[in-house]
Amino acid sequence: MKYYLIAGEASGDLHGANLMKSILKEDPQAEFRFWGGDLMQAVGGSMVKHYKDLAFMGFVEVLLNLFTILKNLKLCKRDITSFEPDVIVFIDYPGFNLRIAEWAKEKGFRTHYYISPQIWAWKEGRIKSIKRCVDMMYVILPFEKSFYEDKHEFPVQFVGHPLIDAIADHKQIMPETFKAEHNLDDRPIIAILPGSRKQEIRKMLEVMLTVVDDFPNYQFVIAGAPSQEASFYAPFIKKQGVHLIMNRTYDLLSLSNAALVTSGTATLETALFKVPEVVCYKGNSISYQIAKRIINLDYISLVNLIMDKPVVTELIQGDFNPKRLKEELTIIIDDYKRAVMFLDYYDLEKKLGGRGANDKTAKLIVESIKN
Repeated sequence: MKYYLIAGEASGDLHGANLMKSILKEDPQAEFRFWGGDLMQAVGGSMVKHYKDLAFMGFVEVLLNLFTILKNLKLCKRDITSFEPDVIVFIDYPGFNLRIAEWAKEKGFRTHYYISPQIWAWKEGRIKSIKRCVDMMYVILPFEKSFYEDKHEFPVQFVGHPLIDAIADHKQIMPETFKAEHNLDDRPIIAILPGSRKQEIRKMLEVMLTVVDDFPNYQFVIAGAPSQEASFYAPFIKKQGVHLIMNRTYDLLSLSNAALVTSGTATLETALFKVPEVVCYKGNSISYQIAKRIINLDYISLVNLIMDKPVVTELIQGDFNPKRLKEELTIIIDDYKRAVMFLDYYDLEKKLGGRGANDKTAKLIVESIKN
């Protein structure tokens, strides 16, 4: 059978690739066409567009790239029509995907959504579109099932979080080999995860690196995003002893003592590796002021949202400054604070529903097509 998948970010590429592998277990003859990235491409099939050409972040940035977005929507519709898939699987990326889903439903295509848009955070009115154009929704956060079914009377499938599988399947590396390969010394590692998009990396990395001299007993390592070239990071690495490691984020986290992490999926990945972290966010000032007025959440990190309490400190906009960053990093390298955070991290993992999210979703998708 033929599957058309649309992922617009690095995290979507990861989850899309693992879902494709699970679909192949259920349907070995599966034919894939997709919008995604290198991980999905490695599984097989035909890539239409790479996510690095699609990721526009914030209200202002979307407006500035509106022509490109409209052009991509037109291309996607034309490509789906030509491919004639048995099902379209949308992976997060709601601004683009819900528009395609509306069109696809009208054209009679099966529409399945893996990893719900975060309408519980903002744009809750999108539930009307979801009810109208999504045949099956697979949610990965425990509170989302209640949100959809109890509040909006829309049945969904809670399949657990796919990061549980991705991290459990990560092969442990030899610390000595990894450090030698990347010219690291024996000091404890503080990982820096500044995001995946150029615009957020520019905003985050300069401030994150201000604390390097305050912690001489640690070595700082930047996790280079797969969507960027190593040369992009070069201007930011001015301090001696700061390292850059490309495309090895899970390996890096598995050896890190602490981390500074830009808000997003990486905050949850860091927590599942049991690494104490400070969550950071600073956006375009106009975009931030707009978001502040329409997003009704107590927290921005998935860790705190799932646990419904401040497990990790969030430094947002003005609070994201060298002074606060130094203070919070000092706290999380303290042994007592680390022990408390570890206990919360274990509770977090339990709440996420255990392993098998991709296999459960793949089975449901394939069965729905056969029926």
